[in-house]
Amino acid sequence: MSVDRDQVLRGAAALLTRKGSATMDEVAKAAGVSRATLHRHFAGRDALVRALEDLGLRECELALDAARLDEGGAADALRRLVKELQPAAGLLAFLVTENALFEGESQHEGWSRIDTRVAELFRRGQESGEFRIDLTPVWLTEALYGLVSSGAWAVLDGRVATKDFSYMIAELLIGGARRRVEP
Repeated sequence: MSVDRDQVLRGAAALLTRKGSATMDEVAKAAGVSRATLHRHFAGRDALVRALEDLGLRECELALDAARLDEGGAADALRRLVKELQPAAGLLAFLVTENALFEGESQHEGWSRIDTRVAELFRRGQESGEFRIDLTPVWLTEALYGLVSSGAWAVLDGRVATKDFSYMIAELLIGGARRRVEP
């Protein structure tokens, strides 16, 4: 039987998002494979987390490309981005809270590329007058990550319907970022 590595990673991410201290035995069970199979693919927790990071980066890059961030207004591009990020939200929720990924000089350069692309979207929205200029693009980028992660946890716990994920995140973020016209 062939093992779908990405499916194993998604199962691991779903568990680790809810229980960061899960053992490799628990991860294997959640991923639907034996512990031996899990260890054949990932020598230990660090290798598993790094593989999850690589998958998350690929998913983010694909979402950024699919969202066509340079087309139309910035708010509409942001709505498209949130929609495209939704399938990877659980994985991103885990990665955003995995401190080992952001320590020292071993941080993957892929995060910087993603951060730059998202911040550029917010910067474009500021330059066009759509978004407030008193909130930095970096802060708005972090707010997006936080909302996507929180939304993923809420969906996983059954507190929010999957169909409401994109709308609620995009509208909350855009509502807070929208530039108000002075009276």
